[in-house]
Amino acid sequence: HVQLVESGGGSVQAGGSLRLSCAASGYLGTMYYMAWFRQAPEKEREGVAGIDTVDGRTFYADSVKGRFTISRDKAENTMYLQMNSLKPEDTAMYYCAGRRLWTWSPLAVKEYSYWGQGTQVTVS
Repeated sequence: HVQLVESGGGSVQAGGSLRLSCAASGYLGTMYYMAWFRQAPEKEREGVAGIDTVDGRTFYADSVKGRFTISRDKAENTMYLQMNSLKPEDTAMYYCAGRRLWTWSPLAVKEYSYWGQGTQVTVS
């Protein structure tokens, strides 16, 4: 049973920073990809950033490139999302997710089987 628990959300002014964490526990096996998604009110969930745990490649949505950085501490089974230069349009519930197999679409919602409960980020 895999558990993903996000933390680090909160309220911040535009231009500020937040660091989200995703702690993984349970039978992890090999998570091929780990990723962050977000969902704003009345909008579809979208991929923000992902990391290939095998070769370390990272993937970002165009809207966050240059501002967000995804990283992973393998020993601690924890994934992070450093968010800088935050904008009001970054306001959303942020979720971490995991996938065991390779995919052509590492930021596609439908590709992920394991999800956390989310942490709210509000930028004003």
